[in-house]
Amino acid sequence: MNSSSALVDWLLSSLELNTRLFHVGRYCGDWHASTHGLASASFHLVVQGQCWLHIDGEPTPQSLNNGDAVFLLRDLEFQLSGEATAVAAQARPRRPMLALDSAADDGVGLVCGFFHFHSGLSALIVDTLPAWIILRAGDPSLTAARQLFELILQECERTPAPSCALLERLCHLLFLYVLRQQVIDNTELGGLAALARQPSFANLLEQLIARPADAWTLESMAACTGLSRSAFFKRFTELCGQSPGHVLLMIRMRHGCQLFKQDQTVADVALAVGYQSVAAFTRAFHKVTGQQPGAYRKAQA
Repeated sequence: MNSSSALVDWLLSSLELNTRLFHVGRYCGDWHASTHGLASASFHLVVQGQCWLHIDGEPTPQSLNNGDAVFLLRDLEFQLSGEATAVAAQARPRRPMLALDSAADDGVGLVCGFFHFHSGLSALIVDTLPAWIILRAGDPSLTAARQLFELILQECERTPAPSCALLERLCHLLFLYVLRQQVIDNTELGGLAALARQPSFANLLEQLIARPADAWTLESMAACTGLSRSAFFKRFTELCGQSPGHVLLMIRMRHGCQLFKQDQTVADVALAVGYQSVAAFTRAFHKVTGQQPGAYRKAQA
């Protein structure tokens, strides 16, 4: 698998997320900050200076320097601080941020925000990722991501103030670059990424994506991989952590969402994703998205 793989691109496009900044600024003196307890994934980009990341349960703190970024994909108990030990960091107060100052020689400048991952296929991708990922400024495998980070740094220096809308878009793209590298290089990832690394299962995924309206059965899916029905089911669930039927459901509903964005009718979408009954499609769509198809279609329009 390589970065130009159509399957990798499809996985990235299937990750539906919203990115929202919550602060851009500088901490000085004795301080600590955390988003723990807000039930959200978060990101923290160091655009000036240096600080420490302390994650509960991790014995070794992580030094974060100018140009580094951390993506916390679970609601972890953590602190960012200028202190090198967790005990000292917890004892420091929470302080309001100051404005970024490119001429300052103390403190740390941060761009911080939240990720909100939509339901459906996003869970099959995000839930298999590490709880936290650090992007290092000198990582040679992420050259394109570094270029994005440079744009973020330049925007932070913009006067009188950086554009929050532009920073959100840039942070969103930065995470997609980091995620792509994870899918390509991290052989421990499960879920859809694990299936995509196995040629026979990757071929099956490509066929499910290309032909979601087909009357797929466990037998026909197994035939695409050259395995028996029982061996296929066992290996698929071991790799992915989900049943073939569940993955097929997610692929069909994701395709349905894309068709609704093209203003197709509920009946047409139901047929296009393999349902002869609108009622059955409606139940499946509501189960995955939490919305009725008509309401979703209207919202997209």
